[in-house]
Amino acid sequence: MPKGPVHSEIEKRLTAELAPTSLNVINDSASHHGHAGDDGSGESHFTVEIECAAFAGQSRLDRQRMVNKALGDMMRDKVHAMAIKASAPGE
Repeated sequence: MPKGPVHSEIEKRLTAELAPTSLNVINDSASHHGHAGDDGSGESHFTVEIECAAFAGQSRLDRQRMVNKALGDMMRDKVHAMAIKASAPGE
């Protein structure tokens, strides 16, 4: 399945802000079709698996806040739900 504009923007923002050593953005929207938050765009629900040196020594909550900050207005305007799996290298 080709990446849509929201998917691509998530990758772009996380790469620019956090310089991850590993990044996998998964579009989960198809499994939420017809559910609350499904806007019909096919890009409303995502899982982000990200490994980043900046996460070293940070709590799980702080890591999630860093990801949300990097995504900024996307979390309010374009993404209904996001599962975040954040780790530091070597974890």
